[in-house]
Amino acid sequence: MTDRVLITGGAHRLGAELVRAFAQAGWHVWCHYQHSQAAAQALQTELRQAGLNVETIRADLAQADEVTAMMATIERDAGALHAVINNASTFEPDTGLDFDPALARQQLEVNLIAPMLLARELARQQVRAPGQDACVVHVLDQKVFNLNPDYFSYTTSKLALQSAVAQQAQALAPHVRVCGVAPGLMYLSGPQQPQNFERASRINLLRKPIHPVDVAQTCLFLARTPSITGTTVHVDCGQHLVPLERDVMFVVDDLFKDPAHATHRHKDQR
Repeated sequence: MTDRVLITGGAHRLGAELVRAFAQAGWHVWCHYQHSQAAAQALQTELRQAGLNVETIRADLAQADEVTAMMATIERDAGALHAVINNASTFEPDTGLDFDPALARQQLEVNLIAPMLLARELARQQVRAPGQDACVVHVLDQKVFNLNPDYFSYTTSKLALQSAVAQQAQALAPHVRVCGVAPGLMYLSGPQQPQNFERASRINLLRKPIHPVDVAQTCLFLARTPSITGTTVHVDCGQHLVPLERDVMFVVDDLFKDPAHATHRHKDQR
């Protein structure tokens, strides 16, 4: 039987790498998107031409009924899922002094409540169709282990999700395993310039950029290793062990002025 996986935010960037990795490993993939229908369908066409199984499915993760409807649609059409890779998130700049409660709630809905619902619905599917290994992998951020005050609401939502990895693993056992992956800086973001990104991507212990393929392969490893649950793997070249007072994009130029020092991403429900 072919393993089935839902990858949220699968149309672009890390999400697309995740879709490729699981499809190439023989999984039947559902690529979730919210706004990026054309990109999701282009990725589907690319992979289907290679003989791989990819579907697309739309949902607004800030709407709980759309999250549960998406999971129900997949179960109805193909059976219970074997994995959910919770990759989609929202990432907006704010501080503890100026955050907008409405925007903070939006980020909490997508970055915390939706992942909780996805895991809950996967566990319910397993109760209805027992006997198979099932796993949720939450894509976190090295930032939750290397705090600074930038992107206050985003960081708060990811801190809560990081804590939920262990709690969900306990609450949903034995039906579902729950793991986390904490990547470092991988992509240009917002106003960031290529030179800034090139420098920022090397501010880690290994002094080299983090390859998104490595993150995708780590998620695949966790999804198909039945003995792992309740833990988070850092895939960040040691970035979480290089503390900074601000987000790396804001301090990188100053760091490179100091010879003693040898990293902002924008993510959405694509």
